[in-house]
Amino acid sequence: MKQEQPLIFEISRPGRTGHSLPENDVAEVPVEKLLPAECIREEAPELPEVSELELMRHYTALSVNNHGVDTGFYPLGSCTMKYNPKMHEDIARMEGFSHVHPYQPEDQIQGALELMYHLQSCLCEITGMDEVTLQSAAGAQGEWTGLMMIRAFHEANGKPHRRKVIIPDSAHGTNPASARVAGFDAVTVRTNEKGLVDIDHLKEVAGDDTAALMLTNPNTLGLFEEEITEIASIIHEAGGKLYYDGANSNAILGITRPGDMGFDVVHLNLHKTFTGPHGGGGPGSGPVGVKKDLLPFLPKPLLKKEADGYRWDYDRPASIGRVKPFYGNFGINIRAYAYIRTMGAKGLKQVSEHAVLNANYLLHKLAPYFDVPYERYCKHEFVLSGKRQKKNGVSTLDMAKRLLDFGYHPPTIYFPINVEECFMVEPTETESKETLDAFADAMVTIAKEAEYEPETVLNAPHTTVVRRLDETTAARKPVLIFKPNKNAQG
Repeated sequence: MKQEQPLIFEISRPGRTGHSLPENDVAEVPVEKLLPAECIREEAPELPEVSELELMRHYTALSVNNHGVDTGFYPLGSCTMKYNPKMHEDIARMEGFSHVHPYQPEDQIQGALELMYHLQSCLCEITGMDEVTLQSAAGAQGEWTGLMMIRAFHEANGKPHRRKVIIPDSAHGTNPASARVAGFDAVTVRTNEKGLVDIDHLKEVAGDDTAALMLTNPNTLGLFEEEITEIASIIHEAGGKLYYDGANSNAILGITRPGDMGFDVVHLNLHKTFTGPHGGGGPGSGPVGVKKDLLPFLPKPLLKKEADGYRWDYDRPASIGRVKPFYGNFGINIRAYAYIRTMGAKGLKQVSEHAVLNANYLLHKLAPYFDVPYERYCKHEFVLSGKRQKKNGVSTLDMAKRLLDFGYHPPTIYFPINVEECFMVEPTETESKETLDAFADAMVTIAKEAEYEPETVLNAPHTTVVRRLDETTAARKPVLIFKPNKNAQG
């Protein structure tokens, strides 16, 4: 029955409560003695009155509406949304790891230090670098850390004028942002008709003011830079350094290494390639590895192994300093180390082989129904274009919204920006053939709808809890506090 008076909360009813506490038998201190007058409420807060069961059902229902790798396929290109093994969650929660504190003396946390030291050694071997720091909190901070070391290197060698960082037009947006924050100017190098770095243009923009080239390989189009050794030679002959954005490392594990390609600095995303939890803003981890000539500039402290154990080395006069409180996100380090030791060298190679196989299988199934800007084998991800659907008035955004009705998180869209109406799809190695087939069937259905019944796609989503949102307003004017609905009725 409809209530006579409006309710602030839809399921709240006067007098209901989710707790039962004994009467307070402690003498209360007047609130005026505890708080300044301007902080004391004149009216009681408007809080919902619900039972514990109603409260649990409310939050459980909200949690079911969240989409994640544990609930459905998440083919987010360039993000490597792969499954996070639950065994590693248990390992990270072991008392010897979860109960340590970064302020404890070194002799009390030798086990934690040993794990981090061995993780650094593993990452050196995987990347072909000479030393690694685990301090950076995420990939973007890893980029900034690497660029700050490159800047320190040039300044130490009397080359402070080297202030240009070359970045491909298909690069991750964090690359130019990191370059600017590190005090550099970002210079764009074009992509050629094959989707790779335009070598002739690179030769034009590289010069005695070049500090570095930032590159991921395979690149953001999912294509391997075949001329990587020539690219490295051009940059090194110009006196610059080569920076490897490790976001796409899931394609190369055990097959090739950035250090062998000629890179001087590399960051890895432990929350991508090495199965740390990913999404919701973190936690991230972006270890940075360097070749020997950049080693003096690594953030301090640096973890060292000595005859009597492990210790922090603060005596590093050329260091760029500390880039994060304490020493990285330790819980993510544990998960990554557990993953590496579980997989082993053979298993890590199979990870990349299967990731590449899955991507090419899915590309082959979707190619007849979408435009493929670069018709060649991809690596761990690939790009499609919705140009032919756009001719019927259906955009890539419309198709992404329609995909929600099939229970899938949409791929990355409109990135890279040099592909019109872009879809960027990364299936990862952990998805089965059945999942890939079902996703492909959904994409094909949507492509056909865009041609024969476009209104179905234009009005999507149809089955989600909320319909299509005003994303621009949501981004620019987010609602960050609860605002009661004064007009709600029971």
